[in-house]
Amino acid sequence: MELSKRLYAVAGLVTEGASVADIGTDHGYIPIYLIEKKIARRAIALDINKGPLKRAESHIAKYGLEEQIETRLSDGLKALRPGEADTVIAAGMGGPLIIKILEEGENILDTFSSFILQPQSEAGKVRRYLNGRGMRIVCEDMVEEDGKYYPLMKAVRGVEEPYEEWEYLYGKRLLEGRHPVLFEYLLRREQIVEGILKQLRRAHDSGRRKERISELQTEADYIKEAQRCLREVKP
Repeated sequence: MELSKRLYAVAGLVTEGASVADIGTDHGYIPIYLIEKKIARRAIALDINKGPLKRAESHIAKYGLEEQIETRLSDGLKALRPGEADTVIAAGMGGPLIIKILEEGENILDTFSSFILQPQSEAGKVRRYLNGRGMRIVCEDMVEEDGKYYPLMKAVRGVEEPYEEWEYLYGKRLLEGRHPVLFEYLLRREQIVEGILKQLRRAHDSGRRKERISELQTEADYIKEAQRCLREVKP
């Protein structure tokens, strides 16, 4: 099973020997890869829609992994029972949806030891949610694929830790590790923000224009702080 760069990075955060619940499994590629490579010992592939689940079942059968990968129609974590998995994967969906899935599955969250998340949007909100609910982000990665940037994170049980706003936005662990892809992302985002600011400063005056300029200037300041962190020489 060959994975995209993004899904390969997701799989790379799974601890060997894990029992995995893949939420929104779609084609079932991640569970198949994890079992095939003997990274996970068992997997449950869950999806809210019947179509993707049927596709996943077909792919699982193609690789002869029906005994190790179970499929379930499920809205988020709702079809899972305590103790069936120790690792949750939620990849390829928006940050607010990931938060919603975790909130609605709060009754069994304590039964999982790790959470591997790849939000397609609003990653800062996901980091803030995790940190405020006793889930410490221990590892982060970021990949670029087809011109898009994808942040990934792994969280385990732990105490809340202090975060600066730019660390929520861009990833505390990515900044600490001076991740090269994050550096590329910040350079591109800086160019975009500065370009929009120039256009807005030439535009006709309006209340929304001033508000938008303020928002973008704040983002530009956070980008500079994040870049400073990446450039700092470690002792």
